[in-house]
Amino acid sequence: MTLKARKKEEKMDREFQKKFKFKGSIKVLTQMMVDPAATEKRGGAKNLPLRRGEILDVIQFTNQEQILCRNSQRRYGYVPQAVMLPL
Repeated sequence: MTLKARKKEEKMDREFQKKFKFKGSIKVLTQMMVDPAATEKRGGAKNLPLRRGEILDVIQFTNQEQILCRNSQRRYGYVPQAVMLPL
């Protein structure tokens, strides 16, 4: 990984921690897949855009309804737990 790419990732991680008031280091707990039968949704202010069959990194299980996830483009956001399937 180049120095420029590493700095960009670090910047994105700092922005994530500020936006979501996340304390500590960012650790991936597990990976889950978006249900292929789910409807695709656009992302919102703090919601991650959903694409069918996409594999997401789970950062935090926030509550019964939502999970804090990261996608392959290193974008962070909440995803409804109802549309997630374990791998």
